[in-house]
Amino acid sequence: MVQHTTRTPHPKQEAWATGGTAFAGVLMVVGGIVGVLNGIAGISTNNVYVHVGDYVYQFSLTTWGWIHLVVGALVAITGWGVLQGMEWARWVGVGLAALYMILYFMFLPYAPVWSVIAIAIGGFVIWALVMAGRDRPTMP
Repeated sequence: MVQHTTRTPHPKQEAWATGGTAFAGVLMVVGGIVGVLNGIAGISTNNVYVHVGDYVYQFSLTTWGWIHLVVGALVAITGWGVLQGMEWARWVGVGLAALYMILYFMFLPYAPVWSVIAIAIGGFVIWALVMAGRDRPTMP
């Protein structure tokens, strides 16, 4: 005999997941806009960031500017989708947050403090987007 059980999320857990997802969406929009502004600064002038010597991931600052501009725009648009409750935005957001973390790891020598903060924000965004909508068994 197969027994089917329905899982209903606990109200506190559901509120936490909903709040975390909304906060992740806001962080994505704000982080994306900051990325776009970083990109514009990098494209317009080459002396915004300190030139790093022989670094493994060495690109010109103009190239970094274009990378930040494109990824920032994608992150901001996807964050808006997360705030609108679109399912596709959650999964695209996970992928973009992972890309965002890798991007800022590579950008670490140019802006170390902001890069560490951006990597931590990316980790939270991934966690919040993956945890949203998960069914959790209730305790008896």
